[in-house]
Amino acid sequence: MHIAKKWIYAKPFVDEPTLDNFQLVEETVPELQDGEFMIRAMYLSVDPYMRIYTLSFPTGTTMIGGQVGQVIESKNDAFPVGSYAFAQVGWRTISVCDPSKFETRKPYVLPDLGDLPLSLGAGALGTVGNTAYFGFLEICKPKANEVVVVSGAAGAVGSLVGQIAKLKGCRVIGIAGTNEKCQWLKDVGFDGTINYREENIEAVLKQLAPDGVDCYFDNVGGHISETIKAQMKAFGRISVCGTISMYSSQPVKVVDPQRDFVWKQLMQEGFSVHRWTDRWFEGITQILAWIKEGKLKYRETITEGFENMPIAFIDMMKGGNVGKAIVKV
Repeated sequence: MHIAKKWIYAKPFVDEPTLDNFQLVEETVPELQDGEFMIRAMYLSVDPYMRIYTLSFPTGTTMIGGQVGQVIESKNDAFPVGSYAFAQVGWRTISVCDPSKFETRKPYVLPDLGDLPLSLGAGALGTVGNTAYFGFLEICKPKANEVVVVSGAAGAVGSLVGQIAKLKGCRVIGIAGTNEKCQWLKDVGFDGTINYREENIEAVLKQLAPDGVDCYFDNVGGHISETIKAQMKAFGRISVCGTISMYSSQPVKVVDPQRDFVWKQLMQEGFSVHRWTDRWFEGITQILAWIKEGKLKYRETITEGFENMPIAFIDMMKGGNVGKAIVKV
């Protein structure tokens, strides 16, 4: 018999999340049935989407999220004992999975990562990597020499988007919130950066992209996105991944963007990465190859201890992470 620890959504979010929103509880893990496997968490992901998606769940629900873990028991030949798998089972230390009951975000065994850390399965070599890969390439359809702007650029997805854009021959400008983050973006190949907390985005963007912006990968929404859209070229493309600037606060009022969309004939599209579930391992395989070839760099902010899941989440929502925010059990 196994006893699992899990974090539940204990109190509705109001503005920024706090420790009071979470409660750590224990429960007995049920015995396996045919077709199921049991996974012990090793690395858990904390991501901005959890803040907004959780609002649709009642209190008492296990906090949502994905994790990389080791299969410790199995009645499913596709998940042998000892293998490492990714599963969307929430903030839990031990979980029972029946792959047939997942409509989307189905669990899967990780490919051979060689000498790379298993934590990448919860980041660059998983949902995060595919979000960058498909969300940018399929929607923005970048061309060589185009100007690409990425907001939230030092985060898990944004940092990969910018590097993928460079691999496609683009000029890339990243927007982040600290000088340290901006320096790291330059270190991984971004052509220019803007510290939105200390610099005037409109003025600096005009200097960095005097002829305008072709593609914008939007992680933040709000006034930052309003400013960037005003400087886009005709027929510019916008991929909307998230609106984190509005997740934890009162709605931000922005100028009606319709005039720019009509006059410049812009195209904007939001997406969920699970649109490309049937091509999932295409993205992982390509990103893995780029990492091994030294063409794509990653960074992780790792918090030690399952008991610190809420702290890691709160810190990530405040922008405390560089690259992917991960909790190591």
